[in-house]
Amino acid sequence: MIDYIKGQIVELTPTELILECGGIGYSILISLQTYEAFQGKTSTVAYIHHYIREDEELYYGFAGKDERELFRLLLGVNGIGVASARMMLSTLSSDEIRQAILSEDINKIKSVKGIGLKSAQRLVLELKDKIVKGEGAAESQLFIKQDNNALVDEATTALVTLGFPKANIAKVLPGIIKENPNARVEDLIKSALKKL
Repeated sequence: MIDYIKGQIVELTPTELILECGGIGYSILISLQTYEAFQGKTSTVAYIHHYIREDEELYYGFAGKDERELFRLLLGVNGIGVASARMMLSTLSSDEIRQAILSEDINKIKSVKGIGLKSAQRLVLELKDKIVKGEGAAESQLFIKQDNNALVDEATTALVTLGFPKANIAKVLPGIIKENPNARVEDLIKSALKKL
């Protein structure tokens, strides 16, 4: 199984990437999120989801493991195929999809072309608990991207103890730190409680 392909970008369009590696050009289907992440680059790493059916074999590529994990989580929902999952990731960001599912925002999910009311309801029903538990996110995304910042760890531990999921905490703490880089642990917790 292929985890990723690292190589030179030969061609990049909003829906497809041609990546040359070892003299082979791989045709990789991508979302707009990934397209935006790869723009301006001459070489890159594409994280691969290998899709095989009786009559076709396709590579879906992603700029990061986080987007790929969410893509796979979406595929696990009955009625959501690769085309619908890619359309969701092209219309909404990974965070917007997670937030829409967590807040049961059916209208936002329905705003994606090809996703009707029943599919949107099924997405919320089947994925809400999984997203709360942190599934569909790369492990590094569940924790705040700080270099083992003791304050962040302490604030995260306190908020988890209060009953908040790590995935949700990881979404709000980086913004708080960006707004107030010198915040003390109690400031982080107070600000996070207002946003969670």
